[in-house]
Amino acid sequence: MTRVLDIVTAVIRDTDGRMLLVRKRGTSTFMKPGGKRDGGEDDLTTLARELDEELGCRLVQAELLGHYAAPAANEAGFTVQSATYLATVEGDIAARAEIEELAWIDPAAPGDLRLAPLLTQAVLPALLARA
Repeated sequence: MTRVLDIVTAVIRDTDGRMLLVRKRGTSTFMKPGGKRDGGEDDLTTLARELDEELGCRLVQAELLGHYAAPAANEAGFTVQSATYLATVEGDIAARAEIEELAWIDPAAPGDLRLAPLLTQAVLPALLARA
């Protein structure tokens, strides 16, 4: 039986259209910033808290891109289920908390970084379909 991780994530883009990815300490896979809900948090409360904790920025606006599922990148035997938002943030973005590295990628040509299945199987195709 597959176990499910229910998360909320953000697609943050810069003025050049690049997308922000994060790599957690002790892992080799890049993914979208975000995380699990605390208590009875709704999506946007979770997203705002996670972006503040992980990146030190403030969520200004969020539009639902979609709900996606894929094998978890860092937890064997788990499926990750994500509510993914196109997010606008303000403030200086920096790696904080469990985040070890940041990367800005072109969604159409992400390069040779190791990317989470949720990104490659669902989010990047959804972004490219919107363009």
